[in-house]
Formats: sequence, structure tokens, C-alpha cells
Amino acid sequence: MEQPKPLLPMPIKAAPYKHQINAFNFVCEKLGLVPFKTMPSACAALLMEMGTGKTITSIAVAGALYQAGKIRRVLVVAPLSILGVWREEFEKFADFDYSLAVLEGSAAKKIDTLRHMRGSPLQVAVINYESAWRLEKELAAWNPDMIIADEGHKIKTHNIAASKAMHRLGARARYRLLLTGTVITNKAIDVFSQYKFLNPAIFGQSFYVFRNRYFDMVGYGNHTPVLKKSMEQDLMKRLHSVAFRATKAECLDLPETTDIVRYVELESAAMKIYRDLVRDSYAELGKGDRRAAGGNSRTNQLQDDGFSAREQGSANTESSITVTNILTRLLRLSQITGGFIGGDEGGPVQRVSTAKQEALEDIIEDVLQSGKKLAVMARFIPEINAICRLLEKKDIRYSLIMGGVKDREEQVSAFQNDPEVQVFVGQIATAGLGVTLTAASTMVFYSLDYSMSNFEQARARIHRVGQKENCTYLYLTAKSTVDEKVLKALRDKADLAKMLVDDYRSGLNPFAAGG
Repeated sequence: MEQPKPLLPMPIKAAPYKHQINAFNFVCEKLGLVPFKTMPSACAALLMEMGTGKTITSIAVAGALYQAGKIRRVLVVAPLSILGVWREEFEKFADFDYSLAVLEGSAAKKIDTLRHMRGSPLQVAVINYESAWRLEKELAAWNPDMIIADEGHKIKTHNIAASKAMHRLGARARYRLLLTGTVITNKAIDVFSQYKFLNPAIFGQSFYVFRNRYFDMVGYGNHTPVLKKSMEQDLMKRLHSVAFRATKAECLDLPETTDIVRYVELESAAMKIYRDLVRDSYAELGKGDRRAAGGNSRTNQLQDDGFSAREQGSANTESSITVTNILTRLLRLSQITGGFIGGDEGGPVQRVSTAKQEALEDIIEDVLQSGKKLAVMARFIPEINAICRLLEKKDIRYSLIMGGVKDREEQVSAFQNDPEVQVFVGQIATAGLGVTLTAASTMVFYSLDYSMSNFEQARARIHRVGQKENCTYLYLTAKSTVDEKVLKALRDKADLAKMLVDDYRSGLNPFAAGG
């Protein structure tokens, strides 16, 4: 089938995929940018699964509206953990003049930033949902022409403060876009609040009128809404009247695998602990260089610190104790980026950050909202325990493979075959071999160990025979930390230990971020 053509030029610095062109054309018609057989609605929903390009399509639409003289100010409202994604994607893809600010810091700082966003070029303000309702008055005064609600399922509950604020802000804006994997999974009632933001004319202004029209209330106390069979067709027709749907299974021109680096920012207190340890680690490397230690004692130390056999071997091939010191200290820094510190010599483990967990929570919600399963890989036991607690708190069933788990086959079988088991949690070193996880096409690396073979084996759990969809890998990477260096080394197939030692011997701090 031949490639469709955009109805308008797509102002992006990339060759769009077929489904992205179709989505762009659909939205342009809905927003009245091009003639269409029905009346334009000034709104659209992009129900596109993670990895299919909701953001780049939205950027193209915003650019087309700006170039047509229709908009001057865009407000993007998104979960806190992905605000930075919008900055990165605009920098990477926007092929038009714009000025973008992520509203962060204190309320006063956010307001001050907003007040300075005037004139040309296109002004893009990015804010999280909680801040949007707290600063609703200031955002309304800024008067955005277009509002993009990213991960729109965040406002699926009609009577919470964030949803109400988005309904009011949406009513003032000329154009509205809703982005989510899908507006419904098992709970069709979630449609109402998201579509009230988009266009209240579709399902009405009153939740209770909507509920009584489309649902029977059943179960104990009549608290469970069940969609009426007689109304199912009407609901779906209205829902899809302004919605473009794209699943990874349908997007045949997508690459087999897509890597997404999801940057997270450690809290200021956690970042201070991290930087102090970077400084102290570098200062103490010289002492380690001068210590005498035999091969056996070095191996024992590496085993105690949780290094794999391959990493121990890499360290022991070096004649200098420097490798042992560098890898051991790097491990401590990696633990902090995952949110924990301590545990040495049986001491207590202390939680110092929840940044990665909050990012993971948004990803879990997005993937499961699309009716799909998710695989999560992590290196450290405290991280895995925290992930499991999060899933239990959300009443999400999961399978688990880590050191000490005996029923590996049962855990894998449950994930692969039981629709109620939605998430797989694995420790990279123990879940990377002999495990098939093709029930998921999305994998999150919460943290990484330093073994290339472990990394590639873990990735191969979902990308293997039996996988019917393209695979998406997300890497939770703490900004300005060793996470960046470790991920780059693994993706470049570089010897991390050698690279760090070379940095040190060149007079550089091997723990400095980036590279």
C-alpha cells in the first residue's frame, strides 16, 4: 500500500511513518485546517499506544496551526515525570520557530515564567496536572489558544480538582488535543471526563446524566457501572467521532525495536547526596590505587558488592586495584539513582529518592490503560521490592523472578497466559536467561547492571520468536548522573570498566555524568 501524503506540510525534522501522516491528516481535518465533509470540531483525541509517536504528531499539528496563523500560545499539561520529554521532543523534531518553557520550581517561579511568555514565536508552556489546577487562574489569564492533555487518562475521574480545572481551561481554548494509549480499557465510564475536556457536546456536561444514559449500576450497593448493550454502539460512535486510533500491532512500518530514554530528575536532597558521593569517591580512588590487594581478596570484594561473574572477570584482568575501586564506587552511585543508599555490611537501606518510581508509575498506567502488559527489569533488590510494593498498592497482579525465586516456570507461565497478571518484574542478572516474555512488547529498564551480555539477554526476553508486535524499550535515566554513562556504554557495546579506568588515568573524574 502506497504511503499517504500529508494534507498540509508536516513541520517536523523527521520522515513520518504512515500512521503518523494519517493521524496528522485526521487532526487537521477535525481542527478545520483543511476542508472536510463534516463540520470541524476544534478538538481531537490521539489514541496512540506508547512508541507510535503521539508527541511528534502533536508537535506537527501545533506547528501547522501556528504556520496557518491560528495559534500563538500552546499549553501542554502532562504527568510530572514526562515534562522533560516535551522539551526534548520539540528540540528534536519541531521545524518551526517556537519558545518552550517547562513550568517548574515554586508557584511564584512558574507564574513569573508564564508572564514572560509573550509575543512571537509560538509560545509553548509545559506544566504538570497538579500545578495546572493550582495555577488555573494564571493559566486562564495567559489565554492559551491550544491545550494538549498528555496521558489524558490522568483526568478520567470527573470530580477531582485536576479534572475540573482541565474542563474549565478546555472550555476557554480554541483547540484541544487529548493524548493517551486509549480512553477506555475495561471501564467505559472513564470516557466522560476526558471527553468533557475535549468537547462537552459529545457526552454532555453532567456525569450522572451520562452514567444513567449509558450504564446500568449493578453489584453490591449498585456501585458498579456496566455498559448497556443497547448503548454500546452509540457510545463507540461518539467516542470515535473525534478520535484517531493506532496500535503497535497495526503500525507495520515501525522499526522492530524502539529505544526511548526517559530522563528523570533526582530531588535536590538526593542530588546533593549523589554529588557528595561523586566527590568523595574520586578523592578516595588514589587511596585505593595505593592499597595492596591480591586477586582473591579483590574477587571476594566484588562478590560482596553484587557484581556479576563477568564484571568480576573484567576487573580481575586489570593489574591495578583501581578497577575494583571504580566499579565498587560506581555501584554505590547507581544505587542512589535508583533511590536507595546503604546496606553495606548488613546496615540499613535508606530511601533517598522516588523519582524513578514516579516515572515508572506513569508508564505502568499508560501501558495498562492500553490493555497491554509490561515487563520491568531492575538490578538492585531494594528497587525490586519497591516496585512490587507499588504494584500491590495499586492492586496490579505481577510475576516476579529474582534471586531466591524457585517457581520460575510458574511465574513466567502466569505472565504469558493469565490476562489478570499484567506486569513482569525481573532482576536483570537472574531473569535474563531462559525466559520468554512475549506477552509484553514494552520493557522498562529501571536500572542497569554493567554486563553487556546481561543487557542484551534481558532485551531479548520480549523481542523473540512469538512476538507479534514491535518492541519498545524505555530506560529510566537519572539526569546528570552515571546512569547516562552506563547506558551509553551498553548501547555502544563499549567496555565500561576500561572506559572508566582510562578516564581516571587521563586525570578525569570517571564518575562525572554524560560521556
